[in-house]
Amino acid sequence: MDSSSAPTGQPAAPAAEGTHKLWGGRFAAGPHPLLDAVNRSITTDFRLWPHDVRGSRAWALALHQAGVLSADEHRAIHDGLERVGARIAAGAQPIATDEDIHTMIDRLLHEEAGTPASRLHTGRSRNDQVATATRLWTMHAIGQLDAAVRELQEALLTQAETLTDAILPAYTHLQRAQPVSGTHWLLSHFWPLDRDRTRLAAAAKGAATLPLGSGAIAGSAFPVSRELLRETLGFEAISPNSIDATGDRDFVAETLFVCAMTAAHCSRIAEDMIVYGSSEFGFVKFGDRFSTGSSMMPQKRNPDVFELARGSGARVLGDLVSMLATIKGLPSGYSKDLQDDKRALFDAYDTLMLVLPAMAGAVAELRFDRARMRAAVTGAMMATDLADYLVRKGATFREAHGAVGRLVREAEEAGVDLDQLPVSQVRVAHALFGDDVMDALGADASLAARNVDGGTGPEAVARQVEQARARIAAAP
Repeated sequence: MDSSSAPTGQPAAPAAEGTHKLWGGRFAAGPHPLLDAVNRSITTDFRLWPHDVRGSRAWALALHQAGVLSADEHRAIHDGLERVGARIAAGAQPIATDEDIHTMIDRLLHEEAGTPASRLHTGRSRNDQVATATRLWTMHAIGQLDAAVRELQEALLTQAETLTDAILPAYTHLQRAQPVSGTHWLLSHFWPLDRDRTRLAAAAKGAATLPLGSGAIAGSAFPVSRELLRETLGFEAISPNSIDATGDRDFVAETLFVCAMTAAHCSRIAEDMIVYGSSEFGFVKFGDRFSTGSSMMPQKRNPDVFELARGSGARVLGDLVSMLATIKGLPSGYSKDLQDDKRALFDAYDTLMLVLPAMAGAVAELRFDRARMRAAVTGAMMATDLADYLVRKGATFREAHGAVGRLVREAEEAGVDLDQLPVSQVRVAHALFGDDVMDALGADASLAARNVDGGTGPEAVARQVEQARARIAAAP
C-alpha cells in the first residue's frame, strides 16, 4: 500500500476468537485475559497498517536479495501483502487474538500467502518493525500538519491584508501601550506559525532515520541491505546503533514538542480573538458558521472554536509531558512502556487536525470594527512619541522620559487625555517643546515614524506582507 494513505482510522470491535500469535512457544499456558486486555494495543496502532504493510514489503525484498527468500517466496509474500492491504482498506477488522496491527497483518498474510508468510519475520523483530512503521507514519503526518498550519497562515494573511487602514492599540501587560497597524497585529500571529512549520520540517528530518534491520536489540543476523531498505522506504539515514534504534523515541518527543508549540500559538491567537471579540473591546465580530449560541440567552454569540482551541493547548501539552516522563526513566533498548508513545502522538495529531482547520475557518469569517479599534487609541499611547520628539530636539531620553511622565500625571489628575492638555502647559514641561509638539500625539504620525524593518509603519508593514506571502509560497 502507498504511504500516502491518511494516518487515520480506528478498528471496530474485534471479530470472532482466533489463535494466531507471534510468540508463546516457551510458555506452558496461555496468557491471562487481564494480561491480554492490558497488552492489546490494536485499537491504538491500527492506523499504522499502510506503513507496516509497506515496511514488510521492503523487508521481503531485502530478504530476497540476501538469499533468504527464493523468488517464488518473495513473490508470494509481496502479492500477499498487496491483498492484505486491500482487505484492510476494504474494512477487514481485527480478531480477539490480534494484539497489535503487526499480528493482524501477519495473520492475514498467512491466509493470503500460506507457508511463505512464516519466513517474513526472519531476522526482524516487532521492536524494529513498530519503530519503522511509527517513523513512516510520523513523516507522513507531519506533512499533513504542515499543510494545516499553512492554511491557518493563509487565513491570517488574507485578513491582515484588509486591515492596512486600521489602527488599534497594542498591549503590554494587557494595558494599552502604543498604536499599531491592524495588519501588523494580525501578522504577529503569522510568524509564530511560520516557526512551527520550520520545526515541523526539522521533526520530519529527525524521524527519517531507518531503524529496520536492528532486530530486537543486536541487529539482524542475516545480510540484509539496510541501504536498500533506506532507499525503498524513503528514509534519509540509517540508524548507527541497534540498541539505540529500537528504544529511540526522540522523534516522537520532538514531534510532540512542535505540536505543543503549535497548539500554544493557536491558543494565543484564540485568546486575542476572544478578548477582542468581547463587548468591552468590540474590535472583532465572529461569523455565523463558526459561532454558537446559548440555550438560555437568545442574544449570545459564543466563540466556541477559539475557546476549544485554547483548551486544546493544554491537552497537547499533556501529550508531550507524558511522553517525556515515559522515556526519561527507561533503560537502554526497548521496553513495553514505549507502546504508549503512539497514544500521545496520535492524540496530539488528531487534536491539531481538528483545531487547525476550524481555526482557519473561524479566522476567515472574522469581521473587524475599524472605528472601535481607532476609538480605543488615546493620546496617552503616544507618550513615547512625545519623548522621541524631545530626543530629536537634543534632549537625552532619560530627561525626555521624565518630562513626558510628568505630563501624563498632570493629564490624569485633570481627567483629560494627554493630547487635550493646552500647548502652553506642555511647553512648561520642557524648554525644547515647540508649537508643533501636538503633531507628535497623532496615531498616524506614530505609525509613520516606525518604518524600520519589522516595525508597524506603512512601508515596513508592506514589506512584511511580501515576506509573509513568500514564506507561504516557499517550502518550510
